[in-house]
Amino acid sequence: MKIASTARAVLVVLAACLSTAAQADGGTVVLTIYKAGWIIGGSGGSGTLNFRGRSYALSTGGLDYGLVFGGSKTVLRGRVSNINRPSDVAGVYGAAGAGLAVGRGARAIVLTNQKGAVLELTGTQVGLMANADLSGLAITMR
Repeated sequence: MKIASTARAVLVVLAACLSTAAQADGGTVVLTIYKAGWIIGGSGGSGTLNFRGRSYALSTGGLDYGLVFGGSKTVLRGRVSNINRPSDVAGVYGAAGAGLAVGRGARAIVLTNQKGAVLELTGTQVGLMANADLSGLAITMR
């Protein structure tokens, strides 16, 4: 009898997890990020989340450490997935990367935060920026 009740409890937990994953939704994101630095860099900007027919204002900020030189403006557009409510997009996203932009360049990135939200973004970067660094980006709801 104890095995049956344990198996039943496991099935209930599994069903709850699957129903939560099945309910996860997505939306679109546009971010404008300004970045500057010399060894240590910083970034800041703003954006918009479109989710279930409504728009939500976002703020971004972050730090970069490694080989960072220059300044740039990046406009990224894309999709956010695996969110149940708008606040799920808020959080800290981390990445390691390298790049070079002289004038205008293309940019693509996939990031995940601690709540499981996944950002898949592409866009353009304008400015003079060379980097090989670890970076963190925090997104907050305004």
